[in-house]
Amino acid sequence: MASFLFNGRTCLPFRAVQDRFLWRLRAPLGPGEIRRTERWLASARVFLAVSSLVAIWMDPTEIRYSIWAFGLLAFYIAQGVNIIIFLRRRQQSTASFRVLVHSADVVWAVLISSFAAGDSNPFFLFFVFVLAAAAYRWGLWETVSTAAAEVTLLWAQSFGLHRGLHVWINLFLLRHHLPALQLDAGGFGAKPLFMRSIYLLVLGWLLGYLAEQQKQLRAEKAVIARTLGRARVEAGLTGTLQEIAGELLSMYGAKHLLIASQEINHYRIYVSQVSAPDGETSFRWLEASSSDRETYLADSAAAACYAERVGKGTELSPRILALDHEGSRVDDLTPEFLGRFVQKHKFDRAIMVAFAFGQEWRGRVFLLDPALTGETEEELHFLQELVRQVGPAVYNVLLLRRLRLRAGAVERARFARELHDGAIQSLIAVEMQVDVLRRQSTTKPDLVVRELGRIQGLLREEVLKLRELMQQMKTLDVDAKRLLGLIHDTVERFQRETGISARFLSDLTELDMPQPVCREVARIVQEALVNVRKHSQARQVLVRLGARNGGWRVEIEDDGRGFPFSGRLSQDQLDAMNKGPLVIKERVRVIEGELTIESNPGRGARLEITVPRQQGAIHG
Repeated sequence: MASFLFNGRTCLPFRAVQDRFLWRLRAPLGPGEIRRTERWLASARVFLAVSSLVAIWMDPTEIRYSIWAFGLLAFYIAQGVNIIIFLRRRQQSTASFRVLVHSADVVWAVLISSFAAGDSNPFFLFFVFVLAAAAYRWGLWETVSTAAAEVTLLWAQSFGLHRGLHVWINLFLLRHHLPALQLDAGGFGAKPLFMRSIYLLVLGWLLGYLAEQQKQLRAEKAVIARTLGRARVEAGLTGTLQEIAGELLSMYGAKHLLIASQEINHYRIYVSQVSAPDGETSFRWLEASSSDRETYLADSAAAACYAERVGKGTELSPRILALDHEGSRVDDLTPEFLGRFVQKHKFDRAIMVAFAFGQEWRGRVFLLDPALTGETEEELHFLQELVRQVGPAVYNVLLLRRLRLRAGAVERARFARELHDGAIQSLIAVEMQVDVLRRQSTTKPDLVVRELGRIQGLLREEVLKLRELMQQMKTLDVDAKRLLGLIHDTVERFQRETGISARFLSDLTELDMPQPVCREVARIVQEALVNVRKHSQARQVLVRLGARNGGWRVEIEDDGRGFPFSGRLSQDQLDAMNKGPLVIKERVRVIEGELTIESNPGRGARLEITVPRQQGAIHG
């Protein structure tokens, strides 16, 4: 089969026509959307038929008082109502059903137009409706085919009328004592029919083109949204790149995909290769080489380009299609910047798209041997937009993973400091005291008994601290259904382990609190109880959960020493005075709540946390 070069791309004959259909495979319409479209078309069909019936009733001369025209309109209205009922009862609309309804609409428009073929034909809108329906259902070529079918039937109808077909039909009707058709064959002249045909073809082309562009844009947005959904912090950077690359490989049917990136402040180049030989995506990092920069990230004015080899050689075609960062074509660009890449990797054609993450990272994505589903320049524009939209999501995954690693390191350092300054130091002191007591056990037995009691109390205190530390290290998985029970168990454990009287009261029996908010509220209660045990010297503690102003309210009240200030302070005032529990204040900020502390030194303190229902930071 012969081939030809077009815009730097080797194409097969009629490939461009076929490609217009393939982009729809990226984002096919769902059954619900198809059913919704059919219901709208059915309603429009009935409304148009009723409007035509009213217009003819107002001026019956348009159809020469033909009872057959009224009957056809009534039948069409009944058909439209039945289609609406059918679509309401069934959850899906099959392709064969849509083709059948569409074919009936085409034939119907030709039949009803035969009763009023003049310049003021009230039925011409039915042709427009059929073209619009084809555009809504499918796209360009189906709409143009519908227009061609309408024109063909109109000319066949004109030919039959000029051959006297209506005369034979009238004779048949009169023989059976039925009204005549009242057709006027003179209205189907060659000149008006020719102009009507041109009008239908041009209108079909324009409507189909608009529908094609709109649906292609919708498909591209759906692909971008689906690809964005692959960026997940839980999968990590490698998992995210693997899933996004797998999506691209599946979309374009490419053999391999290469990602080369470089942190701008460092020299090292990171290169990964993704393949999907058997439908399963495999990801691997390639070994670093000193020539990687010239191989993958050589300087060029092209932000995206399409290139292919000359025959089976190792050189690229001297003409490549390239776009700059603004999406404009780059003329007279030679493929020298891809020279090392061509020597290192085997392919027949390739697409390169550059990306940048702010002022920190830059890189390129290479698709090897892709099967393009449209014009090359359009595909490059689409891939540029895809990389531009997906790039920040991948960068956010990288930043969040780094943040989590750093936060984990900080948390581990805090736990190590807590263990070193708390339990380990206390155990060393206990070991030294036990050694002293061992030496004095024979000479001062009374002192040994007192010291053993003090050591026992010290060990009990350290056990509580270790339990609290372990509780903070443990992952907390709680939702609205389990939050009340978790807080109740936390308060009971606190009373059992410390001997401090503690109660939990809730004004709510059911919660609709988001899971991230539940987790932070539980942590706030745990941290507040730890602070009470360590610092307050309280005898009684009350924890209360209730509702306030459409949100939630958490209160922790004790009768201990209170804070080193007197009065009621808001969170802003606490920050300005550098007072209040730091951990609780940070957790309250995470859920966009408000912390208020009321302190009465020597007589206790009360913490009040109000949580709004809408937390933008939690829900993104």
